[in-house]
Amino acid sequence: MASRDSTELSSYAKEIVSHLSIIFRTAQIHDSGNIAVISAIDKFVTLVNSLLVDEDRLFLEMVGEYFFLNERRVKFSMEYVANFDFLANEFKTHNLGSLSFTDKIKVEDVQMLLKVFIESSFSRDPFDTLVAGLGESTSIVAGKVRVVKEEEGEVDARKTIKKTYFSAVSFTSGVMKKISSGEKVNIKKAKRVVQSLADVLLSEEELLLGMTAIKDYDDYTYHHSVNVSILSIALGQRLGFPKKTLLDLGLAALFHDIGKLDIPPEILNKPTPFTPEEWKIVRRHPFWGVKSILEIKGLDSSAITAAIVAFEHHIHQDHTGYPHRKRINDLDLYSRIVGIVDQYDGMTSARVYARTPLSPDRAFKLMLERSGKQLDPLLLKFFINMVGVYPVGTLVMLNTRELGLVYSSTAAPTRPNVLVIMNDTGERIDGSLVDLNEKATDGHYLRRVLKTMDPNKYKINLAEYLL
Repeated sequence: MASRDSTELSSYAKEIVSHLSIIFRTAQIHDSGNIAVISAIDKFVTLVNSLLVDEDRLFLEMVGEYFFLNERRVKFSMEYVANFDFLANEFKTHNLGSLSFTDKIKVEDVQMLLKVFIESSFSRDPFDTLVAGLGESTSIVAGKVRVVKEEEGEVDARKTIKKTYFSAVSFTSGVMKKISSGEKVNIKKAKRVVQSLADVLLSEEELLLGMTAIKDYDDYTYHHSVNVSILSIALGQRLGFPKKTLLDLGLAALFHDIGKLDIPPEILNKPTPFTPEEWKIVRRHPFWGVKSILEIKGLDSSAITAAIVAFEHHIHQDHTGYPHRKRINDLDLYSRIVGIVDQYDGMTSARVYARTPLSPDRAFKLMLERSGKQLDPLLLKFFINMVGVYPVGTLVMLNTRELGLVYSSTAAPTRPNVLVIMNDTGERIDGSLVDLNEKATDGHYLRRVLKTMDPNKYKINLAEYLL
């Protein structure tokens, strides 16, 4: 089979999945002859036909939770998550395992697919109805789900965690947009979101903490708020907080930066350093945060605590930082926790003015230098022990010259489980999980971490592996 370069086909694969998702979603809202539907179909047809010039066929298959195009797994970045999830759900609903495109397709072929796809949604046997509707078409052929053996427990756990995390991000985005537009929001809904995060942390702490390693530059504010909430709750658990206290802490962490909504976008999103006048405006956000929280419906003691944290999270252990206070009081415990987590997640994330994030170990080094001054030394020690020397998602170079991502921790802090994604010659490979505690027959360890690396330098998308 004449075939495109593997890298080039991979780059088109996510577009195939994304466009197909958009077509199905749009067709559920509009008639198949609607201009929005036709426009989406045109793009899809052009893309498929351009690939069929070099490929004998395009075989899109869903196995487990992943899509494969011509037997290559389709890798995707954060902006494609919603489209991938939608299409995966549609495939499952129809018991559909694959779609094969063997001849160049026309707009009419895709319109027919949409028609029978939607009609089959109301059938008792959607897959059989779909196949019957496609008839003798050779351009588009549907295939049934291929059964594969999986570690069901782990797959289900990751699905739950993924859903919980992105639901929290979506909620946070919605709440902040409502507040920005002057709408009232209810504290009860926020509490339910924090409750779901706390529940998952109790059963699957490591997997949920791993989600905080997936940084999204475009939606930094929302992901940052959820990450700070997750990490704060996890630290509270390590400190032995009761459940009610964990929920109050998680809520305060979720809303700690809500005052930034009042910072003018041209300042907040400025790619260059702030001027002294701009800094004055930025440093007002703790006051604005208090105001926003106190205007939330259902104001109670949890909201009052959140307002305190919103005000104090940039005040340091030694009472420096901002905002300036005339009366010096000890910082609230929640504020000290959120202050630590806020610094860590901020330093390890890409932002407008800091496109290259720090590695976790570099962030820890800077934070240890601030211990006893900016940060509570005891809480910082607990936090570093919790996250680990090499947190999930850290890119590491092994002494074997292989590159891998820390996948999970072990009893030995410096010897985690690592997903090897690049061999010693620099070639990308399908992830191979290795335990750094594994020894050779002579008693020496087979592998060890040599140093941490910057995933951006190697264009490694953590979401591909951690999701």
